[in-house]
Amino acid sequence: MRMLFTLDAQDYDPNGVAFVRPSARCIVIQNGRVAMLHSLRYDYYVFPGGGIEPGESGEEAMMREAREEAGLVVVPASIREFGCVRRVQKSAYKGSDYFIQDNYYYLCQAEKEIQPQKLDVQEQEKRLVLEFVPPEQALLVNRRQNGGAPVMLEREIGILETLKQEGYFD
Repeated sequence: MRMLFTLDAQDYDPNGVAFVRPSARCIVIQNGRVAMLHSLRYDYYVFPGGGIEPGESGEEAMMREAREEAGLVVVPASIREFGCVRRVQKSAYKGSDYFIQDNYYYLCQAEKEIQPQKLDVQEQEKRLVLEFVPPEQALLVNRRQNGGAPVMLEREIGILETLKQEGYFD
């Protein structure tokens, strides 16, 4: 998969212990709008997705996470690789000094019917809801957001800008 960009906070000791956790995220575009999870508590947008479990492929993880977080049932035959964003920053995980996450993004289509979400406790606290949002709105909201996890928001801004530059919203 092509590497789109790297977000490196440079706030860690590179000689320390790394915690590595890859993730997979879906990009569903319908009628010029993109499927994103809106945090009603913190007011930001993220693409549905999450960690790749041991023994799972990126595509399998993306499909599972899209279903759990957003209620989107991805059409397997529609999945296409879009690109990878590497995120590196100081770790909050015990026993590690820095965190490395390769975020694999997949373009795909979803079935029309949205299923009920199955959010974990952290996702419920963020009050995540699925919205098909114009990309300009998601960009505006994420750019003005100062709280939360700024590297995560920079990642999503970069993906939305890349999608726009490559003509996916025309």
